Amino acid sequence: MDDTEPKQERAAWGSQLEFILTCVGFAVGLGNVWRFPYLCFKNGGGAFLIPYFICMVIIGIPMFYLELCLGQFCSLGPLKVWRINPLFKGLGLAMIIVSALVAIYYAVIIAYCLYFLVASMQSEVPWKYCDNDWNTCDCRDGNQNDSLIDPWNGTRPECLNMTYTHTKSASDEYFNHKVLEKTSGMDDMQGVKWTLTLCNLFVWLLTFIVLSRGIKSLGKVVYFSATFPYILLTALLIRGLLLEGHMEGITFYLTPDWSKLTEASVWSDAAVQIFYSLGTCQGGLIAMASYNQFKNNTLRDSLLIPVINCLTSFYAGFVIFSVLGFMAHKKNTSVDQVVDEGPGLAFVVYPEALAQMPISPLWAVLFFIMMMTLGFSSLFSITETVITGLVDQMGDFVEKSNRRLYIFRFCICALFFLLGLPMTTK
Repeated sequence: MDDTEPKQERAAWGSQLEFILTCVGFAVGLGNVWRFPYLCFKNGGGAFLIPYFICMVIIGIPMFYLELCLGQFCSLGPLKVWRINPLFKGLGLAMIIVSALVAIYYAVIIAYCLYFLVASMQSEVPWKYCDNDWNTCDCRDGNQNDSLIDPWNGTRPECLNMTYTHTKSASDEYFNHKVLEKTSGMDDMQGVKWTLTLCNLFVWLLTFIVLSRGIKSLGKVVYFSATFPYILLTALLIRGLLLEGHMEGITFYLTPDWSKLTEASVWSDAAVQIFYSLGTCQGGLIAMASYNQFKNNTLRDSLLIPVINCLTSFYAGFVIFSVLGFMAHKKNTSVDQVVDEGPGLAFVVYPEALAQMPISPLWAVLFFIMMMTLGFSSLFSITETVITGLVDQMGDFVEKSNRRLYIFRFCICALFFLLGLPMTTK
């Protein structure tokens, strides 16, 4: 910790398993749960797997292999590695900027998951009914009888004379009106929402603690963060397969529409999802591989990790669509009427289905713990990518002592928290 301490040699993974788990955690993230299943539904069900796996073989694996080799050979992060050709240093800078921007909003999404996790720890999940102070007259939770003159049985007299163009679910209004307290637009920010800000602060404090010693601490945490989501995915899948209507969802997920394969947009979505899912061209793979031993078998890793990632996406689809089938069964509608992607799936559609299950708080807690661990396993690696790139570039100053490294890492996490504040406004 003394300022006169000599510059240390570059750190290395404690074992090759640590590197593989870190890359799996980096690649397997929230997109596997809330983007891939929707793309399957949108682009021909089981038929989408054909362009997806073709793109993985001809685009994903070669790019993955290239980046692992580049980082491992040079033992440098995504910024300084371009000493091999200074003309491309701007590419390295772009990788750092992209990773920084992703880290900032990724942490906010994890903060949403933390908010839902805490809210789930009560006898009933709070987004189950429409009788809360944040609900509007548009809200429907299945208990109202719209054929009556007064569907609310005298509890909402202010709603009797209103004209309805569309209704909203209780989970929709909970997310938008309670969690986000969403206003009309960016011109009406109304300050930060402190509960979300505190959740975001917790996310960055935990990230700093995990990354405080670089890959020495990260390599130990990934044993949990990269494997635990699979346990929770399996538990949620078993629960989904015990629900009425689950086969309707799974059949909808897998039934191929071969005509979709003739559309260029389907192949484009497959290629984009491969880049998005494997994390190529963002600098993370270069950064993680830079801590490898020089003679590590990169070909083995670049075959193993993408396959694990893609199979995880496929597996998560069963978890999601078994529950969406149950939800469609309960609503007496088709699965395509309840499918959504992104935040809509994670914070509106899936929570609505969870609310209809027996012992709903338990399954809600498990779901949001899974979402948090998936998010954290990616966030740790993304943030370490930024730190590795900057430390390599400013090594003569930052690496003079452990104290400076700790302070530098803390400052990066604190800066990202502050830059995330506009995303936690109303």
